[in-house]
Amino acid sequence: MVQTPAFPPHSTPRLFVDEALAEGRELRIDGGQAHYLINVMRLKAGDPVKLFDDRTGEYLATISGVGKRDLAMTVEAKLRGREAAPDLWLCQALVKKDRLDWIAEKACELGIARFQPVLTARCVVDKVKEDRLRSQMIEAAEQCERTALPEIGDLAKLDALLRAWPADRSLLFCDERGGDDILPLLQSGGHGKAAILIGPEGGFTDAENAAIRAHPAAVPVSLGPNILRVDTAAVAAVSVWMAALRPAG
Repeated sequence: MVQTPAFPPHSTPRLFVDEALAEGRELRIDGGQAHYLINVMRLKAGDPVKLFDDRTGEYLATISGVGKRDLAMTVEAKLRGREAAPDLWLCQALVKKDRLDWIAEKACELGIARFQPVLTARCVVDKVKEDRLRSQMIEAAEQCERTALPEIGDLAKLDALLRAWPADRSLLFCDERGGDDILPLLQSGGHGKAAILIGPEGGFTDAENAAIRAHPAAVPVSLGPNILRVDTAAVAAVSVWMAALRPAG
């Protein structure tokens, strides 16, 4: 028996649209997204495109017209709703921009709900470009088929972050000086509302380390016997948390 090919094909381009989508809606795509669809993907009228809006979910759209620098689409059908992201925050001390971009991209791929930039004493930079981080996350979500984008928090100094920390959220403090092994802790039920705190390239100062450890929500954890680079530590910690969250079998 000849099988009917899946529709839309797995190779269908997928884009984020920053406006609420609904079946039957007409919309116009321009700028970089239009260039990608027209000149890179060589799409034409009648071709399918997947769209998601970070509000209601993912939709199948059909190109209804192609211009030189823009194209028109009709939203045909809803494919799935917006995902329920695990309630995990990544609190990341600022690092050099290329590495921060990479961390944000991978954290989005892994499924975090919120990316919280943190300013500490040893940060080598003191500013963050939210639009740049959001762009990295959008590209990651388009590629890995997420239907929800992580929220990006305003840059917060470490002391202010700790003072305002919600009482019902645990803070897994990835400390190279030692702590509980993270995997057994999570497997024993250490989930719920949580956040992972990763320090800067130079680590936390003694005073910062003491302040974090003194916080009632903080749980110092170890990622293993080796000292990890910041970007490695962030991805490793989030990966372990997500893997432990998934039920066995």
